Amino acid sequence: MVDRVVTGISAQKKSPERVNIYLDGEFAFGLSTIVAAWLRIGEKLSEQKIAELRESDGLEVAYQSALKSLNYRSRTKKEISQKLSEKGYTTDQIQTVVDRLEQSGLVEDARYAQMWVENRNEFHPRSQRLMYLEMKQKGIDEEVIESALGGSADDSELAIRAAKGQLRKYERLEWPEFRQKLSAFLARRGFSYGTISPVVRSVWDSLKNNPT
Repeated sequence: MVDRVVTGISAQKKSPERVNIYLDGEFAFGLSTIVAAWLRIGEKLSEQKIAELRESDGLEVAYQSALKSLNYRSRTKKEISQKLSEKGYTTDQIQTVVDRLEQSGLVEDARYAQMWVENRNEFHPRSQRLMYLEMKQKGIDEEVIESALGGSADDSELAIRAAKGQLRKYERLEWPEFRQKLSAFLARRGFSYGTISPVVRSVWDSLKNNPT
Protein backbone atom coordinates (compact mmCIF):
# COMPACT_ATOMS: atom_id res chain seq x y z
CA MET A 1 0.00 0.00 0.00
CA VAL A 2 1.05 3.61 -0.61
CA ASP A 3 2.70 5.33 2.35
CA ARG A 4 0.80 8.22 3.92
CA VAL A 5 2.40 11.59 4.58
CA VAL A 6 2.26 13.48 7.88
CA THR A 7 0.84 16.87 6.94
CA GLY A 8 -0.03 18.22 10.35
CA ILE A 9 0.61 17.81 14.09
CA SER A 10 -1.37 19.95 16.54
CA ALA A 11 -1.96 19.90 20.28
CA GLN A 12 -5.41 18.88 21.45
CA LYS A 13 -7.23 21.70 23.24
CA LYS A 14 -8.85 19.54 25.92
CA SER A 15 -5.90 17.15 26.36
CA PRO A 16 -2.60 19.05 26.08
CA GLU A 17 -0.67 15.81 26.65
CA ARG A 18 -2.02 14.54 23.31
CA VAL A 19 -1.69 15.70 19.71
CA ASN A 20 -3.78 15.30 16.60
CA ILE A 21 -2.06 13.68 13.62
CA TYR A 22 -3.06 14.64 10.08
CA LEU A 23 -2.18 12.41 7.15
CA ASP A 24 -2.50 13.54 3.55
CA GLY A 25 -4.29 16.69 4.69
CA GLU A 26 -6.93 14.94 6.82
CA PHE A 27 -7.24 14.18 10.53
CA ALA A 28 -6.17 10.57 11.08
CA PHE A 29 -5.89 9.89 14.83
CA GLY A 30 -4.63 11.21 18.16
CA LEU A 31 -1.40 10.23 19.88
CA SER A 32 0.27 10.84 23.22
CA THR A 33 2.97 13.48 22.91
CA ILE A 34 5.55 10.92 24.08
CA VAL A 35 4.62 8.53 21.29
CA ALA A 36 4.46 11.28 18.68
CA ALA A 37 7.66 13.02 19.78
CA TRP A 38 9.73 11.76 16.83
CA LEU A 39 7.15 12.50 14.11
CA ARG A 40 7.86 15.33 11.67
CA ILE A 41 5.83 17.08 8.99
CA GLY A 42 6.50 15.48 5.64
CA GLU A 43 7.38 12.10 7.11
CA LYS A 44 6.00 9.07 5.32
CA LEU A 45 4.26 6.34 7.30
CA SER A 46 3.46 2.84 6.16
CA GLU A 47 0.28 1.12 7.33
CA GLN A 48 2.41 -1.09 9.56
CA LYS A 49 4.09 1.94 11.13
CA ILE A 50 0.72 3.57 11.71
CA ALA A 51 -0.52 0.42 13.43
CA GLU A 52 2.61 0.36 15.62
CA LEU A 53 2.10 4.00 16.59
CA ARG A 54 -1.48 3.41 17.59
CA GLU A 55 -0.53 0.31 19.58
CA SER A 56 2.19 2.26 21.37
CA ASP A 57 -0.31 5.00 22.08
CA GLY A 58 -2.75 2.51 23.59
CA LEU A 59 -0.02 1.26 25.92
CA GLU A 60 0.98 4.80 26.87
CA VAL A 61 -2.61 5.77 27.66
CA ALA A 62 -2.98 2.64 29.78
CA TYR A 63 0.28 3.41 31.58
CA GLN A 64 -0.79 6.99 32.33
CA SER A 65 -4.14 5.69 33.59
CA ALA A 66 -2.31 3.34 35.95
CA LEU A 67 -0.07 6.16 37.18
CA LYS A 68 -3.13 8.29 37.88
CA SER A 69 -4.65 5.56 40.04
CA LEU A 70 -1.36 5.26 41.93
CA ASN A 71 -1.48 8.97 42.74
CA TYR A 72 -4.41 8.27 45.06
CA ARG A 73 -2.83 5.36 46.94
CA SER A 74 -0.49 2.41 46.55
CA ARG A 75 -1.94 -0.59 44.75
CA THR A 76 -1.05 -4.20 44.12
CA LYS A 77 -0.47 -5.72 40.70
CA LYS A 78 -3.91 -7.28 40.83
CA GLU A 79 -5.59 -3.98 41.70
CA ILE A 80 -3.86 -2.21 38.82
CA SER A 81 -4.81 -5.03 36.46
CA GLN A 82 -8.45 -4.85 37.55
CA LYS A 83 -8.56 -1.08 37.06
CA LEU A 84 -7.19 -1.36 33.52
CA SER A 85 -9.44 -4.29 32.69
CA GLU A 86 -12.47 -2.22 33.73
CA LYS A 87 -11.34 0.43 31.25
CA GLY A 88 -11.32 -2.12 28.44
CA TYR A 89 -7.61 -2.76 27.96
CA THR A 90 -6.50 -6.14 26.67
CA THR A 91 -4.69 -8.76 28.73
CA ASP A 92 -1.47 -8.15 26.77
CA GLN A 93 -1.67 -4.38 27.26
CA ILE A 94 -2.31 -4.81 30.98
CA GLN A 95 0.61 -7.19 31.43
CA THR A 96 2.94 -4.82 29.56
CA VAL A 97 1.89 -1.89 31.77
CA VAL A 98 2.22 -3.88 35.00
CA ASP A 99 5.68 -5.08 33.95
CA ARG A 100 6.72 -1.50 33.24
CA LEU A 101 5.43 -0.33 36.61
CA GLU A 102 7.31 -3.13 38.36
CA GLN A 103 10.53 -2.35 36.53
CA SER A 104 10.17 1.30 37.56
CA GLY A 105 9.62 0.30 41.19
CA LEU A 106 6.18 1.93 41.21
CA VAL A 107 4.36 -1.31 41.99
CA GLU A 108 5.85 -3.85 44.36
CA ASP A 109 3.61 -6.30 46.16
CA ALA A 110 6.22 -7.12 48.81
CA ARG A 111 6.53 -3.48 49.81
CA TYR A 112 2.76 -3.07 49.70
CA ALA A 113 2.25 -6.08 51.98
CA GLN A 114 4.80 -4.79 54.48
CA MET A 115 3.14 -1.38 54.60
CA TRP A 116 -0.28 -3.00 54.91
CA VAL A 117 0.77 -5.04 57.95
CA GLU A 118 2.51 -2.08 59.60
CA ASN A 119 -0.52 0.15 59.07
CA ARG A 120 -2.94 -2.43 60.40
CA ASN A 121 -0.77 -3.17 63.45
CA GLU A 122 -0.44 0.50 64.28
CA PHE A 123 -3.84 1.96 63.50
CA HIS A 124 -6.39 -0.83 62.95
CA PRO A 125 -5.24 -3.96 64.81
CA ARG A 126 -6.76 -7.22 63.64
CA SER A 127 -5.82 -10.89 63.58
CA GLN A 128 -3.06 -12.21 61.39
CA ARG A 129 -5.63 -14.45 59.73
CA LEU A 130 -7.80 -11.49 58.74
CA MET A 131 -4.76 -9.56 57.44
CA TYR A 132 -3.82 -12.64 55.44
CA LEU A 133 -7.28 -12.79 53.86
CA GLU A 134 -7.28 -9.06 53.12
CA MET A 135 -3.96 -9.27 51.29
CA LYS A 136 -4.97 -12.47 49.52
CA GLN A 137 -7.99 -10.64 48.12
CA LYS A 138 -5.63 -8.02 46.76
CA GLY A 139 -3.81 -10.68 44.77
CA ILE A 140 -0.62 -10.83 46.81
CA ASP A 141 1.24 -14.14 46.64
CA GLU A 142 1.09 -16.38 49.69
CA GLU A 143 4.87 -16.36 50.26
CA VAL A 144 4.91 -12.55 50.16
CA ILE A 145 2.04 -12.38 52.66
CA GLU A 146 3.68 -14.82 55.06
CA SER A 147 6.94 -12.89 54.89
CA ALA A 148 5.13 -9.62 55.72
CA LEU A 149 3.22 -11.22 58.57
CA GLY A 150 6.47 -12.55 60.00
CA GLY A 151 7.19 -9.06 61.32
CA SER A 152 3.75 -8.61 62.86
CA ALA A 153 2.88 -8.79 66.54
CA ASP A 154 1.14 -12.02 67.58
CA ASP A 155 -2.64 -12.22 67.85
CA SER A 156 -2.75 -11.77 71.62
CA GLU A 157 -0.85 -8.49 71.41
CA LEU A 158 -2.91 -7.34 68.45
CA ALA A 159 -6.15 -8.18 70.25
CA ILE A 160 -5.06 -6.20 73.30
CA ARG A 161 -4.26 -3.19 71.11
CA ALA A 162 -7.61 -3.45 69.38
CA ALA A 163 -9.45 -3.84 72.69
CA LYS A 164 -7.77 -0.85 74.30
CA GLY A 165 -8.87 1.27 71.36
CA GLN A 166 -12.50 0.53 72.31
CA LEU A 167 -12.33 1.13 76.06
CA ARG A 168 -13.94 4.57 75.95
CA LYS A 169 -17.05 2.98 74.46
CA TYR A 170 -17.28 0.16 76.95
CA GLU A 171 -15.56 1.26 80.17
CA ARG A 172 -18.80 2.15 82.00
CA LEU A 173 -20.54 -1.13 81.17
CA GLU A 174 -21.08 -3.94 83.63
CA TRP A 175 -19.08 -7.13 83.09
CA PRO A 176 -21.68 -9.19 81.14
CA GLU A 177 -22.34 -6.45 78.60
CA PHE A 178 -18.67 -5.43 78.50
CA ARG A 179 -17.68 -9.00 77.73
CA GLN A 180 -20.38 -9.41 75.08
CA LYS A 181 -19.68 -6.18 73.23
CA LEU A 182 -15.88 -6.33 73.33
CA SER A 183 -15.88 -10.00 72.37
CA ALA A 184 -18.12 -9.27 69.38
CA PHE A 185 -15.84 -6.41 68.32
CA LEU A 186 -12.74 -8.58 68.50
CA ALA A 187 -14.49 -11.36 66.60
CA ARG A 188 -15.19 -8.88 63.81
CA ARG A 189 -11.47 -8.13 63.77
CA GLY A 190 -10.84 -11.81 63.04
CA PHE A 191 -9.65 -13.04 66.42
CA SER A 192 -10.47 -16.55 67.60
CA TYR A 193 -12.36 -17.35 70.79
CA GLY A 194 -9.17 -18.75 72.27
CA THR A 195 -7.56 -15.33 71.89
CA ILE A 196 -10.60 -13.22 72.70
CA SER A 197 -11.60 -14.76 76.03
CA PRO A 198 -8.38 -14.16 77.99
CA VAL A 199 -7.82 -10.76 76.39
CA VAL A 200 -11.28 -9.52 77.35
CA ARG A 201 -10.77 -10.72 80.94
CA SER A 202 -7.30 -9.16 81.09
CA VAL A 203 -8.52 -5.81 79.79
CA TRP A 204 -11.46 -5.86 82.21
CA ASP A 205 -9.23 -6.60 85.19
CA SER A 206 -6.83 -3.90 84.17
CA LEU A 207 -9.69 -1.42 83.78
CA LYS A 208 -11.11 -2.16 87.21
CA ASN A 209 -7.73 -2.13 88.92
CA ASN A 210 -6.77 1.16 87.25
CA PRO A 211 -9.99 3.14 86.81
CA THR A 212 -9.78 6.39 84.88
